[in-house]
Amino acid sequence: MTAVTTSTSRGHHIGILPAEVTSFVGRRQEIAEVRQLLSISRAVTLTGMGGVGKTRLALRVGHEVRRAFRDGVWLVELAALEQPDMLARVVAEALQIRDHSTAPPLRVLADHLRDKQALIILDNCEHLVAECAVLAETLLRAAPELRILATSRHVLGIASEHAVPVPTLPLPSGDGPAPSPETLTQWDAVRLFTERARAVLPSFTVTEDNRDVVTAIVRCLDGLPLGIELAAVRLRALSAQQVLDRLDDRFRLLTSGPRTVLPRHQTLRALIDWSYALCSEKERLLWHRASVFADSLDLEGAETVCSGDGIEAEEVVDLVIGLVDKSVLIREDHQDGVRYRMLDTLRHYGRERLSACGQEAPLRRAHRAYYRDLAARARAELFGPAQVAWFGRLQAEGANLRAALDNCFTAPADSRAGLSMATDLLYHWITSYYLGEGRAWLERGLAAVTEPDEVRGRALWAGGWLAVIQADIGAAATMLEESRRIGERLGDESILAYVALFSGMVAMCEGRTEDAIACYEQALAGHRRTGDAAGLALSLIRLSLARSFAGDSAAAIAAGEECLAVCDAHGEGWHKAYTMMALGVEVWRQGDPQRATELEKQSLLSNRSMGDMLGAGVNIEVLAWAAATQGLHQRAARLLGVLQTVWDSIGAPLSGYGHLAHYHDECEAATRRALGESAFAAAVARGARLPYEEALAYALHQDDRPGEDDMPGEGVKGEMAPLTRRETEIAQLVAQGLTNKEIAAALVIAQRTAEGHIEHILTKLGFGSRAQIAVWVGERVRAEGPSRS
Repeated sequence: MTAVTTSTSRGHHIGILPAEVTSFVGRRQEIAEVRQLLSISRAVTLTGMGGVGKTRLALRVGHEVRRAFRDGVWLVELAALEQPDMLARVVAEALQIRDHSTAPPLRVLADHLRDKQALIILDNCEHLVAECAVLAETLLRAAPELRILATSRHVLGIASEHAVPVPTLPLPSGDGPAPSPETLTQWDAVRLFTERARAVLPSFTVTEDNRDVVTAIVRCLDGLPLGIELAAVRLRALSAQQVLDRLDDRFRLLTSGPRTVLPRHQTLRALIDWSYALCSEKERLLWHRASVFADSLDLEGAETVCSGDGIEAEEVVDLVIGLVDKSVLIREDHQDGVRYRMLDTLRHYGRERLSACGQEAPLRRAHRAYYRDLAARARAELFGPAQVAWFGRLQAEGANLRAALDNCFTAPADSRAGLSMATDLLYHWITSYYLGEGRAWLERGLAAVTEPDEVRGRALWAGGWLAVIQADIGAAATMLEESRRIGERLGDESILAYVALFSGMVAMCEGRTEDAIACYEQALAGHRRTGDAAGLALSLIRLSLARSFAGDSAAAIAAGEECLAVCDAHGEGWHKAYTMMALGVEVWRQGDPQRATELEKQSLLSNRSMGDMLGAGVNIEVLAWAAATQGLHQRAARLLGVLQTVWDSIGAPLSGYGHLAHYHDECEAATRRALGESAFAAAVARGARLPYEEALAYALHQDDRPGEDDMPGEGVKGEMAPLTRRETEIAQLVAQGLTNKEIAAALVIAQRTAEGHIEHILTKLGFGSRAQIAVWVGERVRAEGPSRS
């Protein structure tokens, strides 16, 4: 889905809100009220029935106030969440928090937001009211500058909450003379119907001939936005009069009396019934069956889960198109392809129908089986050219994967399959936002599946790896020991090889380098015998790092080069990026910081493309060490500042690579000595303020700022501000006292563009006023001296 993203100086982004793909109509009074309440209240809840437009109103408010929140406006969509205990994790995922610690997710959220000035939109809370209330109160207590805007059919019931009932759209009066078409379209309900009608019938307009019919339609629908949008779609095949006639028929069946006694929730139900009646029999079946998906679905999922017993697989694509045309499914473009989403109201309707015909349990089994198979396919194809595509696809399927796992563990007979599925998703847990979630699923499965078989053995070493990354070494050792016993009893060489690999990581964390090398050699031999390329690559990476740490340069380089060959032979990228990182460490140790920098930058490019923040963090570590070695102390200090943000976000510095920490400490000490305490602190602070993407560009030398700060020996004088050339130019004009209008005229740009640049400058520098910019520019000019232009 298209999203609007804005940068911040304190993390990844300052929020991601879906772009508005259709026009927003009306609600001026409600927007003003919510904006005013957010300025005085820390919790605002939009309440109202389904289809009244709570989500659209919240998003519009979010777009309008985003500049008031330094750390952004974030949308958390909860409609697809069916597991209340996953609430905090889902919020953390929406806020792009990649925590690798063992702390409870709610505490991680609270710690992350403690110093943030942000707005969180919790959308569709009604099925999780109690859990949302606890989460909201906890976060609001922890973060004084946080605001929460919730949408729900019920209030959350928390202290200081302001509830804003969201009404239906204003309707034209039925009394007095008929208004002109121009006057009629000033009413929000009529304007919404007109705009949505034009989307399917571009020539549609309100005229003298149809104004009474249009008025009757929106009044018949009580100004309910979802109802108006569904009715407008019918103009693709019907006239406005035919739409009205069929609405009247529907409502007459419900009331057996005057239309005026029909409650609004029945209005919506009648309209959905009508949409349902307009579908063919097979389209209705697909509607029922597609409702089993927790969130969105792709065509493959629809063909696999929804076909059979009345629908052939090859018919599904045409049926999907039919449901898109009828606005039952919404088409969305994603990076990995087209997906289809069903509005929450329509999904619940479909599930009611599915349950009524006794098909809910079989469809849930089909859904569960499909995602078990998807996880197994992802694991089988992970080490190869499809790797990045799989990472993206699994992330898009997050809600469905959760639903499938929950269904597995809810049915005791399927717990073993659920544990196997959770293990197959290991790289999904590691490479994205889901490390803690993955470990939780594995622990749930291990508690349910106690038989010492291959499934439990695999799950134990997978859990051991996650525990190592979380620095929970005691738990990792315990799981790996049980996995080893199972592997020995079964004679399973694959299990034993992975146990040896992760036992080596435990040994490195405990400072037992020689023991670790022995474990890695054992793992390497086992993976060679089983032909496991992923295991082979992981073992070679870790062996290279351990040999380097032990001072055996030749063996470290040999292991790294062999791993590169393995990765290249399979068209693999993720392990290759870590291999280049490991080689960069050793090349730096050998005294070639320039070559080390090249290797780390290549690795960082890959890790950035895959969204691997942990890998990027290790890359930036080595780049900082290399910079300090070359005397680029300003650059080293700024990179150390970037690392503060990265490791704070992850929750565990050098997670899984703790044996490298002393290199970090030595780099920090040497850089502090070279710059002096004041200059060192200033450079670190500037690095810490950089937005994540700009920090990566800086590390890669891909920003558009000149690189004088990287000249050896220049110290503070050579330090360049974290501004683009254009921003530097504008900052200088601000210092000269020019207004926004004067700056725009001087640079021949729009005034809004100048205002945007100034806001970005304030954010980057951590300032709150133009006067601070002027002072900062003056200090910079004095520090640089007269020789610089």
